[in-house]
Amino acid sequence: MDLLNASVTEFTAQLASPAPVPGGGGASALVAAIGVALGDMVGELTVGKKKYADVEEDIKALMARAQELRVQLLACIEKDAVAFEPLSRAYGIPKDDPTRDAVMETCLRDAAAAPLEIFDLCCDCIELQRAFAEKGSKLVLSDAATGVAFCLSALYGAAVNVKVNTKLMKDRAYAEQINAHVDEAMAKYRPMAEQVYEDVYRRFCG
Repeated sequence: MDLLNASVTEFTAQLASPAPVPGGGGASALVAAIGVALGDMVGELTVGKKKYADVEEDIKALMARAQELRVQLLACIEKDAVAFEPLSRAYGIPKDDPTRDAVMETCLRDAAAAPLEIFDLCCDCIELQRAFAEKGSKLVLSDAATGVAFCLSALYGAAVNVKVNTKLMKDRAYAEQINAHVDEAMAKYRPMAEQVYEDVYRRFCG
């Protein structure tokens, strides 16, 4: 299946099927792409308004970055699928096969790479959403809050899909380097996203 061009119905049906892909990584990329698109929408509904003329150039720059991130995230859906399929086959190699460990290690590294890219893109998306929430039209702040909630969910999904692979790696130094990167970024961007959401939520629902 061409995951990038599948309909919503087709994608979610494939996600719900026994097929190994798409999985959590691809789903996280899609959710983040939707989240950052909501930020872009905030920008679209802010530019051209006299009230926000002083931040219009900032908003335009944020929108351009949001569009870049959305394209990158959608590309990661396919990247994640391509990387995971060899790993799903590698699990079937007999444990007494002398090549199994080397094949598994290569596949695990490749399978961790795509969700790690998604994770890093989600961090960028959360920073972007914070800026949209600060500078965008107050009429669409709920969309900025929804967008950052999506990006945070995708961050969680990407993180666990990285770590499910690093946990099985034989090269523990390499695995722990990746884990440390994820933990450090999570400590920064999870509270950032939560703060953006809570600030908007309290304004309308507190």
